[in-house]
Amino acid sequence: MKNELNTICILALSFLLLFSIAELLHRYLKIKAELSRKFVHTGTGFLTLLFPLLLRSHWSVLLLCSSFAFILLLSLKYKLLPSINAIGRKSYGSLTYPLSVYVCFLLFAKQNPQTLAVGNSYTVFYLPILILAICDPLAALCGKRWPYGRYHIRKETKTLMGSGCFFLAAFLISFMLLRIPGTTQHTFFPILTASVLIALVATTTEALSTKGTDNLFIPLTSSAALYLTSFLFH
Repeated sequence: MKNELNTICILALSFLLLFSIAELLHRYLKIKAELSRKFVHTGTGFLTLLFPLLLRSHWSVLLLCSSFAFILLLSLKYKLLPSINAIGRKSYGSLTYPLSVYVCFLLFAKQNPQTLAVGNSYTVFYLPILILAICDPLAALCGKRWPYGRYHIRKETKTLMGSGCFFLAAFLISFMLLRIPGTTQHTFFPILTASVLIALVATTTEALSTKGTDNLFIPLTSSAALYLTSFLFH
C-alpha cells in the first residue's frame, strides 16, 4: 500500500510538472493557449500509459483522476491555468479527460482477456488512450493548418482534412497495436478490418462531438469498437 501511495505521489508530481511547463510556455514564450493545451493533452495521454504498469488498483487511478478534475474545475471557475483554459470557446474537455482515463482503466482492470479476439488486456487501455492523446490534437492542428473541406457541427467548425488525418492516425495506431506479437492469433485481414472499424468509429465520434466531449466519447467508442471486433472475429 505504501509503495502504491508513493507511486501515486510521483505520478501526481509528473502531471503537475507537465502543467507547469505548459504555463511557462504560454506565459513567457507566448505560445498560444491552443498549442499549450494540445501539449498538455498529448503529454497527459503519454503519462497515463504508465498506469497499467505502475498502479494495481482502479481506486488509485480514481484518486488521481478525481483530484486533477477538481483542480481543473477550480481553474475554470477562478480563471487559472490560462495555458489550457484561455482558448476563447466553451469546452469541457479538461474535465472529461480525467473521467475517460478512469473509465478506460476500469475497463482494463475488470475485463476478461478471453473476450478479446484481437489485442490483449493492455490493448483495452492503450488503444483508446493513444487514439485520444495523438489523433485528437493531430486532427485539430492539421485542420487549422490546411482547412480544406469545412463543415459545421452544432456551431463548431471542423474540416475533412482534420477528420482524414484523425482517421489515418487512428488506423495506424490500431493496426500497430493489434499486430504486436502475442496480442492476437488472427491473420492480416481480420486485423486490417478491425483497425479500419475502430478508426472509422473514433473518427465519426470526433466529428460529431462538440465542446470537448470528444475527450470522453472517443475513448468510449474506441473501446466499444474493439470489443465489437472481438465479437465478430471470435
